[in-house]
Amino acid sequence: MLRTLYTLEQQTQDERIREAIAGVRADVEAGSTLEQAMERHPDVFDRLYRAMVRSGEQSGRLEDALDRVAYQVEKADALRRQVKSALMYPALVFGFASMALIGIVAFVIPVFAKVFEELAEEHPGESAELPMPTQICVGASNAITGYWFVIFPALILAFVGFFRWKRTDRGKEVWDRFKLRLPAKIGDVIQKVALARWSRTFAGSVSAGVPMLQSIKLTGETAGNVVVEQAMDDVYASVKRGGSLAGPIERNPIFPPMVGHMIAVGEETGQLEHMLSKIADFYEAEVDAKVKALTALIEPLMIVFVGGMVGFIVISMYLPMFSIYEKIR
Repeated sequence: MLRTLYTLEQQTQDERIREAIAGVRADVEAGSTLEQAMERHPDVFDRLYRAMVRSGEQSGRLEDALDRVAYQVEKADALRRQVKSALMYPALVFGFASMALIGIVAFVIPVFAKVFEELAEEHPGESAELPMPTQICVGASNAITGYWFVIFPALILAFVGFFRWKRTDRGKEVWDRFKLRLPAKIGDVIQKVALARWSRTFAGSVSAGVPMLQSIKLTGETAGNVVVEQAMDDVYASVKRGGSLAGPIERNPIFPPMVGHMIAVGEETGQLEHMLSKIADFYEAEVDAKVKALTALIEPLMIVFVGGMVGFIVISMYLPMFSIYEKIR
């Protein structure tokens, strides 16, 4: 064990993880169990993984427990990278398009506005009030160029306030529920991601020999969604009373009917771990298909949005010129 930890300490490049492994090695060398040593570094080793390691130590199957932890972490990381990579392109397009639009509004539109003023001064009898689209663009330009010292700090404060609010218990609950209701199948993808993570985590803790009540509690806490966590509180209360896992799951709308039926079959046949793994595999495949479809939908929508905004600005800037030209002619 000590040589293994020393090897890990030497080959790990992440400074924070290296320091945690060094602390674990020192504690194990002093006589602590691996789980006790990991418990002193909760920011690196969370409660679920520590519980799985403790079960492996107590049963003499530490190698199997660590394999399950590694498999679970790899699956969770693959799922997270899959969603992030799919959303990276639309996010970059939206970011660059937003900066380009701000640049046009802040630097290009004022040039046209000055031209309109000069034309109005040269031909006072021929000029007319600017069209409404032009007034909107000029008003936005005046706001950004004249009050940027108010607008941009206000936006930064709004973002900071939102993220702080989201970290509160109430904010997290409201935000998690809101994400599940997002249109265009986004909420459906978020639900399936949460279910895939939940079922994979639950399967890993059960297979590692973690006691059922503790598995339920830890799975809820690490599900990543308050709605799933609250559903697991109901499951915990049911199992503690001697009830089944499937009953509360079937009654909760966050879980599709298939999940409740498969868990009921797993309880009846003694293959709960296998059924949970099948649920995780199914929803991970569903997330893959849904994310690809969502990405294929978002890309043309982003192009239409950016093209529409640029086209609106161009038309707004040329409408007064056409009108003045016609009147002068």
